[in-house]
Amino acid sequence: MLVDIALATPYYQEVGKEIAVFNQAYKNKIPFLLKGSTGTGKSRFVEFMAHQLDKKLITISCHEETSSTDLIGRFIIKGAETVWLDGPLTTAVKQGAIIYLDEIAEARPDVIVAIHSLTDHRRELFIDKLGETIKAHPDFMLVASFNPGYQRGFKELKPSTRQRFIAVSFEYPEAKLETEILVNETDIDLDTAKKLVAIGNKIRNLTELGLTETVSTRLLVNAAKIIQSGHPKRASVHVAVVEPLTDDLQTLVALKDLCDLMI
Repeated sequence: MLVDIALATPYYQEVGKEIAVFNQAYKNKIPFLLKGSTGTGKSRFVEFMAHQLDKKLITISCHEETSSTDLIGRFIIKGAETVWLDGPLTTAVKQGAIIYLDEIAEARPDVIVAIHSLTDHRRELFIDKLGETIKAHPDFMLVASFNPGYQRGFKELKPSTRQRFIAVSFEYPEAKLETEILVNETDIDLDTAKKLVAIGNKIRNLTELGLTETVSTRLLVNAAKIIQSGHPKRASVHVAVVEPLTDDLQTLVALKDLCDLMI
């Protein structure tokens, strides 16, 4: 998916020194890896940095069927002839765009093989089907993300791949900052934003529930949006925060009861 840079700067609240680190990675032509759970702001951060650098951003949401062919390109039939169609990675390499491989660990292993020569001193892409090697544009940057805690042991990046990147860990923001994010993203009142953040932190600390994923900032933003548009607060929390977390009926009831006490 090709993402055009919006005229307005995407809203992003810096948590640590990630902006300075990204700028250094871009300046020194080093790939950048974002590590963190779902909804911690990884994608928004990349959008923000692309806007700051005034660069085209190409985002690929990786999944188990994502192959190197999907990224590099393929031959297609056009009329009576067969023509080559560049994939998003090849396009980024040629044009000097930032390519963002979201959840790269979900992709097939041949994707990792395909990007290796782009993530070291060579900065080149070999297109096997054309028998060509393309040198990356000076402004090209490869950015990837993955969730270290998701399906641990099954969806991990090899050390040989990790060590090709500068890496930054993304965590859920502290309460004050997360409250500011909700207010800025949704115009929700401060008191309600504080209560939503308190709910999020409470559920995040309930490790005994064994949730695959916990409450992300994204879920809290969704709840704030529908509250702000007129939906009842408790019902908003149920559908935007609790229901996406689990299908277990007992856990759902327990979480809804907990949230009802807090908002």
